[in-house]
Amino acid sequence: MTKHVYINNLSVALPNAVVNNNEMEDILGKVGGVKSRARAVILRSNGIKQRYYAIDPVTGEQNYTNAALAAEAVRALFVKDSDMQNIDTLVASSSIPDQLMPNHASMVHGELNNPPCEIVSTSGVCLCGVTALKYAYLNIKAGESTKSVVVASELASAVMHARNFEAERQHKVDSLAQHPEMAFEKDFLRWMLSDGAGAALLTDQPNPSGISLRLDWIDSFSFANELEACMYAGAEKVDGKLKSWTSYTNEERGQQAILSVKQDVRLLNDNVVRITVEETLKRIIAKRQLNTDDFDYFIPHYSSNYFREKVYQSLVNIDFELPYGKWFTNLSEKGNTGSASIFIMLEELFKSQQLKAGQRMLCYIPESGRFSSAFMQLTVV
Repeated sequence: MTKHVYINNLSVALPNAVVNNNEMEDILGKVGGVKSRARAVILRSNGIKQRYYAIDPVTGEQNYTNAALAAEAVRALFVKDSDMQNIDTLVASSSIPDQLMPNHASMVHGELNNPPCEIVSTSGVCLCGVTALKYAYLNIKAGESTKSVVVASELASAVMHARNFEAERQHKVDSLAQHPEMAFEKDFLRWMLSDGAGAALLTDQPNPSGISLRLDWIDSFSFANELEACMYAGAEKVDGKLKSWTSYTNEERGQQAILSVKQDVRLLNDNVVRITVEETLKRIIAKRQLNTDDFDYFIPHYSSNYFREKVYQSLVNIDFELPYGKWFTNLSEKGNTGSASIFIMLEELFKSQQLKAGQRMLCYIPESGRFSSAFMQLTVV
């Protein structure tokens, strides 16, 4: 008999008060006290109107850790903390955890202080939340777990704050550089990324009342064999290859902002939609025998409204058109929270009272790290 896996609840944690476009530079800070020349252009393109930062707007200090934000999302899955006693698996993911060691799941488990359980941490960029979800899904399918929690969290503001770029800017000034402002591939991301956490409770039984989401399948593909790294941190790109932060002195890491998040925008624009939509979905359609009529909702994670029409056109290109009427996104209100985004979208839809038994969702989660992509199918029960 086939064992099914259900998402019984979803929750989110969004730190502090909402931050609108006019407030964000005051909170993230101005590098060298100078306003970003790229900010307004990027915000017009990405369509994000508000987001959240784990930064106290009064003191300017970080007032959450990544692990604490993740733990807040996990607690929100349950009516009371004692309900966490029977969690047998905790899977936690983040693009940039608070530390290199120990792993992120260890820190989240410590914050939660629930009894001993299996812990697993997955890494990556936007896709790591889904790889975490797949671990929990397969664990339940195999009969190794009956109550798993998955959480994805991002604290982009911790690496996007102006203080992280002051050493680099000062080095340029001292070197009499003509243009000491930040390089576009770094400044661009300061206005694209934000903070948040999303969590899911998975079991082998649907909720006794109300809806659940049956997790039917998750398929993912990496195209790192075809393309070089596009989005990265803790490295510098030299002749198409990444040179690790461990190869630099402490002084060089500051002077070149080696630990900052960077993105090769040209490589991104030339490849991300073609690879993560067309090349990935073609394989899955063949494997799963999918039909557009099968789906009531399409839930795409994209970093910017700039990609919305491009994603749609790529679906058309492979004869798998999903009209905008089926799309659900909350990018403009919740921001781009990386690996947490898919959970934050699903949570809003799950609690919207719009879903009806039998409806089916197709979720799309790409990442530009070195070009990977996942799709998953959920059914409302």
